[in-house]
Amino acid sequence: MTPPPVVTAEYAVKLLRPTPTDGPIDLVARPVEVGDDRAVVEAELWAGGKVCATCRGTFVAVEPGHPAYHRW
Repeated sequence: MTPPPVVTAEYAVKLLRPTPTDGPIDLVARPVEVGDDRAVVEAELWAGGKVCATCRGTFVAVEPGHPAYHRW
């Protein structure tokens, strides 16, 4: 099953500390709410063994005819 095209309804990032770039950087994301036409996803950005940032986004599916449908 192919996921539907979506638009970002809301997105927030909380910067917790500087992110070192001299080693691996990992982004760990997981859905926390999934509905018929939307999903809420939370994520953590890890570097140097510490969480450097967190984020939360709401993504809404769009139908044919919506201006953003398969636009990107």
